[in-house]
Amino acid sequence: MATILIVAPVFALIAAGYAAVLFRFVSETAHKGISEFAFSIAIPALLFRTIVVSEFPDVSPWRMWGAYYGALALTWIAAMTLSALLRARREDREDGVVFAIGSVYGNIVMLGIPLVLSALGNEGAGPMALILSVNTPLLWLCGILQMELVSQKRTGSPLSIIWPVLADLSRNPLMLGIGFGVAWRFTGLGLNPVVDRTIELLAQAGSPAALIALGINLFRFEVKGEKLSILVLCALKLMAMPAAAFVLAKLLGLPPVAAGVIVLFAAMPTGANAYIFAVQYQRLVNPVSGAVALGTLLAAVTLPVVVMMVAGVR
Repeated sequence: MATILIVAPVFALIAAGYAAVLFRFVSETAHKGISEFAFSIAIPALLFRTIVVSEFPDVSPWRMWGAYYGALALTWIAAMTLSALLRARREDREDGVVFAIGSVYGNIVMLGIPLVLSALGNEGAGPMALILSVNTPLLWLCGILQMELVSQKRTGSPLSIIWPVLADLSRNPLMLGIGFGVAWRFTGLGLNPVVDRTIELLAQAGSPAALIALGINLFRFEVKGEKLSILVLCALKLMAMPAAAFVLAKLLGLPPVAAGVIVLFAAMPTGANAYIFAVQYQRLVNPVSGAVALGTLLAAVTLPVVVMMVAGVR
């Protein structure tokens, strides 16, 4: 029953967003404004406040990164291998890179943050911030650099490729929310009650807005073409990666809350950023779109199991 109370409201809000578009209460473009509010204002406020006021467990960031990104690396290698087998006739290594991105780039912001906070409370804030602070930069850089390496038409030096990504990330509201939260925490000043309440009101809107936006956004994704590729992407993302994360978290001796964040984040379905990457290179657009749609639907079944596992080791 406790697991249902954690997971059901999360997916109910996603369904509400989808239904709002389906029944034309809002337009398909409504997700843009809601997403901008969630990711530019509300969730940065949530991350800032949570980092400033929460008690963090004493855990090594290197062990956390080792567990999460070790699982990610293993899944990436498995995805590249399976892509080569599935698409042997095409012998196209660029497809393999996009296939790998679709297998590891989870929806840890829209879906992961609300679910972690629901399942683990503010104790999960520190471990969550550690993963969020490097996830997008690392995955974009790895994906772009590998795509350039396997491409027959390289466009420039590594610095010219990396610099625009870093410049965009330096202005990313989520990164700024984490950075300012860490900096303010180190001052030891705390938050004025009026300021704290104001930020808290904004923060409370973050998770619901993100979930509604996700539901609206899902309306444009569809499952079509290359069904086997879609199923393999979903299996890697929803089963293989969280299983690897669970084993590595145990081997590295992570405390229960940190391990819970690692496994929950690893279990998130393929996110829209993987689709953006596929569109950018015009590779596997339909399979990745299908993995976003089908993966989110299947996550309603797989995530309750993961939440029970996480709750069982706390």
